[in-house]
Amino acid sequence: MRNTARWAATLGLTAVAVCGPLTGSALAAPAASPASLYAPSALVLTMGHGESAATVNAARAVTLNCAPGASGTHPAPALACAELRGAGGDPALLAGSTSGRVCTKQYDPVVVTVDGVWQGKRVSFERTFSNECVKNAAESSLFAF
Repeated sequence: MRNTARWAATLGLTAVAVCGPLTGSALAAPAASPASLYAPSALVLTMGHGESAATVNAARAVTLNCAPGASGTHPAPALACAELRGAGGDPALLAGSTSGRVCTKQYDPVVVTVDGVWQGKRVSFERTFSNECVKNAAESSLFAF
């Protein structure tokens, strides 16, 4: 009997500690509305010198948030978000096109990664450019950081 009372008291105190006291106003509170009507679109972009993201340290990193508005530490978040929307959130479509800029054939690989969430779906992208000039020749402002 003594253990049962102690057990009940422990359960009651645990419930109050975890859930808080159950008062009339707490029971009658309406459900919280969602914070946003937009699916999240938040990305982290990194750039480093080397052949793969697994073997290099990031030399630069920026954030890019596209929903509900463009923001982040990316130098041109509005333009980068607009380009991603046009590509359906696929960074690979933006990395393949070049401006026709002439670059040397020097091999000094640069790795760019894009990781995060685009309209609620996981995004993980890695691209190795032969050098920084080739990376900068991509027509997309997404990789210009």
